[in-house]
Amino acid sequence: MSDIVRVGFVGLGDIGKPMATRLAGQQAEAGLALGVFDLAPAPVEELVAAGAKAAGGVGALAAGSDVLCVMVNNDRQVRSVLDEVLAADGVGAGLTVAVHSTVAPETPAELEGLAARKGVRLVDAPVSGGAMGAGTGELAVMVGGSEEAFAAVRPVLDVLAKKVVHAGPIGAGTRFKLARNLMHYAAFTAATEAQRLAEAAGLDITALGEVVRHTDALTGGPGAIMYRDTTAELEPGSFWFTTFDHVRHLAEKDLDFAIALADELGVDVPMARIARERFAPGLGFPEEQA
Repeated sequence: MSDIVRVGFVGLGDIGKPMATRLAGQQAEAGLALGVFDLAPAPVEELVAAGAKAAGGVGALAAGSDVLCVMVNNDRQVRSVLDEVLAADGVGAGLTVAVHSTVAPETPAELEGLAARKGVRLVDAPVSGGAMGAGTGELAVMVGGSEEAFAAVRPVLDVLAKKVVHAGPIGAGTRFKLARNLMHYAAFTAATEAQRLAEAAGLDITALGEVVRHTDALTGGPGAIMYRDTTAELEPGSFWFTTFDHVRHLAEKDLDFAIALADELGVDVPMARIARERFAPGLGFPEEQA
């Protein structure tokens, strides 16, 4: 029996192509054999040049794979790919599908149920880290699925990612990704608010971006407060109560100053006002102390 893991990759877009290119470059070292498919011929040609084999279609690729990675745009496309997979001759037990696309919370369980009818295992395994992380194998992958399915895809994920988290049963990876992206895009919105404030104050907003990226790389950004294993109310006198009490007072002081500056300059800063109201309760301080 061969130790080579046959990997199929469907979807060679902005993130999928560098992911597949990473797999292609690591085939010999990681014990993989990569096949690819995309509706667009150009990225397929690039992957063939990098050492992958081109498949004639999704079904043929799935039938010849142990692990099938799917990185397409949305739920509809994911479902379309899976339909083709399950309709193909030669597809059954032995295949595990890894859905890397970010889909609706209920979609992975629905897809797993469909796949199970043919003995195919499925995990939801969305990624974070962008094209740069994909190209260097430094993604974070958040996986939902059974222990058996996770074990089947793990050799592939270890090539793609520096951080692999088995978040729980099917759907847990997607929920994990949605929580991560809630913070991601809320932070982006706060960044646009900070840019407007800085611009109104006559500052160089590109320099502000440089400072943010520099200091977040040092401090961990929002992740710096995410070490507790619960969101329960803080216990007075505990380590986290004492630590966060200091953080809270610094935050409230600086937010008060920023909001006052925004009022002076006539800049609308709703995110800052929400942060001022919700920061302390969010950390776990009782509402009456917030």
